[in-house]
Amino acid sequence: MIFVTGGAGYIGSHTCVELLNAGHDVTVFDNFCNSQPEALRRVERITCKQLHVIKGDICNLAEMKHALQISGAHAVIHFAGLKAVGDSEEHPLQYYENNVKGTLTLLQAMMSCGIKTIVFSSSATVYGIPKFLPYTEAHPLAATNTYGQTKLTVEHMLHDLYRSDTAWHIGILRYFNPVGAHASGLIGEDPQGTPNNLMPFVAQVAVGRREFLNVWGNDYDTPDGTGVRDYIHVVDLALGHLAALNRLQTQAQCLTANLGTGIGYSVLDMVRAFEQACSKPIPFQFSPRRAGDIASYFADPKLAAELLNWQAKRDLATMCQDTWRWQSQNPLGYSSV
Repeated sequence: MIFVTGGAGYIGSHTCVELLNAGHDVTVFDNFCNSQPEALRRVERITCKQLHVIKGDICNLAEMKHALQISGAHAVIHFAGLKAVGDSEEHPLQYYENNVKGTLTLLQAMMSCGIKTIVFSSSATVYGIPKFLPYTEAHPLAATNTYGQTKLTVEHMLHDLYRSDTAWHIGILRYFNPVGAHASGLIGEDPQGTPNNLMPFVAQVAVGRREFLNVWGNDYDTPDGTGVRDYIHVVDLALGHLAALNRLQTQAQCLTANLGTGIGYSVLDMVRAFEQACSKPIPFQFSPRRAGDIASYFADPKLAAELLNWQAKRDLATMCQDTWRWQSQNPLGYSSV
């Protein structure tokens, strides 16, 4: 049994599909603050398998212990947390409570239940302003926003835990920019309110929910002046978690790996690729740079290939086609039903 916190979210739901397809039993623990129960019903529809679902608060130790005990889990994949960079600057204590205290509570509950295997959802934001590119796992860690700081704090917590008890099996996965959706079009990214990320915003423009895209800055030192990022298909990302679980089963360790493609695409690259996928123009306008944005970053994914025998396989066209299938079939996200 795999215990998945935040399993109803964007990355969590796609990972649940891959876990079930691989033959694992899955318990999802979620408070649904940024997700919909409908996503889990659709996971079951895709896989023709049943999930165990527990609604609860990751910061409540008694609830966490009870949920882990009744699940019978032997490993945890930890997605639960808040993830919007801008929002984290406005509500830092909320982010520390959810992301740091929530993880601390989860680890305490795991210890009390004798569970010592965890895969943690970290982020490339822990690297901060690039000293060199591509980012390797050895790049200095210097998060520049509250969200990144909470991820970095949890990474330190996990390393300290492993040093204190080397019987733990810990995987820290640093994500780059997840995009795309399941090929069925049944599950995908459904941000609450205004999207914080590029791809769902572009998709909402394409489906008519928004008038145009703001491109924040066109004077960066990049080939077309717009920001460059490493976009990874969410299904490839989900499969990275299965690969990490498989690796952790072989021995106790604390491993860290980038999950990215190693390819950087600009904002305008993404717009043009999406126009091809949806067969319509995406209106956009250039606006001044946002504070805190950097020109370019992308992963060196070699270590993930060596450690996990994993690499991203889905290309930019597939990312856009799958996103458009999801958005066009679900113009209002899970609220469409």
